[in-house]
Amino acid sequence: MQLYQQYFALKLFSVLGCGLTAGVFFAFSTFVMSALARLQPAQGIAAMQSINITVINPLFMTVFLGTAAACIFLVISSLLKWHQPGAPYLLVGSLLYLVGTLGVTIVFNVPLNEALAKVEPDSTIGASLWSSYLANWTLWNHIRTAAALAAAVSLTIALCLGSRIAERLSNTVS
Repeated sequence: MQLYQQYFALKLFSVLGCGLTAGVFFAFSTFVMSALARLQPAQGIAAMQSINITVINPLFMTVFLGTAAACIFLVISSLLKWHQPGAPYLLVGSLLYLVGTLGVTIVFNVPLNEALAKVEPDSTIGASLWSSYLANWTLWNHIRTAAALAAAVSLTIALCLGSRIAERLSNTVS
């Protein structure tokens, strides 16, 4: 039974990690980027450069990358336990997070952040980059927000289906 509890805890961690990540990205999509866009380009660039440095911290990275690591395990587990209820939801939820959240971050948002990090906030190049950065970064952020939220939903369904099966087994044994 301890193995089941550890597996349940891993799925719960994944659900919570996806939800927390979706919440952070949702905040950026709904008001942070809009607030930065209202600033003068030099101020907005400097603020975003600071955000991009401070986001790399142990708490956020543990949630963001820890959830990805858990999802890798859940992809493998779902394929090995495909016959069990909830396995397709585990697979879909995990892939949504890995591809739609982590993958989009690595392929789109991080390169945009790296380009922004190289400009002087009060330069002409910085000002011209800023308007395209705002549009492109926010678009990709919307996508990773939706992916993280959809992953949380799918993994929650898998968690509920797995709990229901465990409850039935427990009632049968009693």
